[in-house]
Amino acid sequence: MKRCQFRAQMKTEADIKSFLEQNQPSLQERMTGNGVSRLSLFQWDSQLFVYYECPGEGPAADPHMLLPGAPEVLRVWPGGAEDRRWAPMADIFHYQAPVEELPWRTAQGSGTPYGRLARLEPDKIASYIFYHYQYQEEKPGDGCKYGIISLHEDLMFFYSEKPYLVEKAPYRGKLTTSNTPTDWGAVMDPHFVKWPDSRPWLDIPLVLHAEIEQGR
Repeated sequence: MKRCQFRAQMKTEADIKSFLEQNQPSLQERMTGNGVSRLSLFQWDSQLFVYYECPGEGPAADPHMLLPGAPEVLRVWPGGAEDRRWAPMADIFHYQAPVEELPWRTAQGSGTPYGRLARLEPDKIASYIFYHYQYQEEKPGDGCKYGIISLHEDLMFFYSEKPYLVEKAPYRGKLTTSNTPTDWGAVMDPHFVKWPDSRPWLDIPLVLHAEIEQGR
């Protein structure tokens, strides 16, 4: 199973109404056709962030197929295909990774999605990734099973679900060390460009969510 995160830029903040009107009615049909079981869309000002889950075999589902018909709403994102409107975000941290032979979603694993954003000091990006990889591989399963942080440029998107589902990871991490700092918050604090209210993370609203029942 693959977990995908992408970022898009609307032409104006008000374009969200038009975007949802274009995409919401047949979203579940497109999800089924692309093997996507769960999709959540978040908005911050004129930016959109999407998270979805799809089968692990073969290429991941394309967000342009899942959320099409938006050329007049979304800006072209440079650096990729000529008409790319969704930029991929890199997974830089997850509390737990899917294991193909085990179900990722269980009866307990269907919480309410929520998203947050943070900005990193440009010269702290490598340090942030280093500490998080170390934590991820020293302590797999240490937080919400579905919590995942993705990065594009200096902006991070954190996807998780409430209530938190904490499960022991069914695998060992890749590190056998124990170097994750105990004063985690103090170590992390210098990495962030704070929001106007001095918080490192900003909660952003969920604007669209869809699920496909397993077995359909």
